[in-house]
Amino acid sequence: MDKRDLFDALDDFSQTLLVTLAEVEAIKKHLKSVVEENTALRLENDKLRERLGEVEATAPAKGHKSRDNLRKIYADGFHICTDFYGQRRENDAECMFCDELLFRE
Repeated sequence: MDKRDLFDALDDFSQTLLVTLAEVEAIKKHLKSVVEENTALRLENDKLRERLGEVEATAPAKGHKSRDNLRKIYADGFHICTDFYGQRRENDAECMFCDELLFRE
């Protein structure tokens, strides 16, 4: 290998290193922005969880009042199920359809 070939090979290697270094810098910049976005989203998520906890603690149970009304109607001897709604239960007998509605989670 003569001096000219050696110089050309070193020059090509140097150019390849510069291109690789530029790519690494671009990846680093992108990674930095992703980490910053991730940190911001984590903070926002924590604040939202905190706010949700406050709202859940102060909000009345959803559907609790309507379920109490259905229990009262059932206790008065009437069906609350979709099949027999409003009909009087014979001898206040239990109805599995009504029970399913009352005790559904």
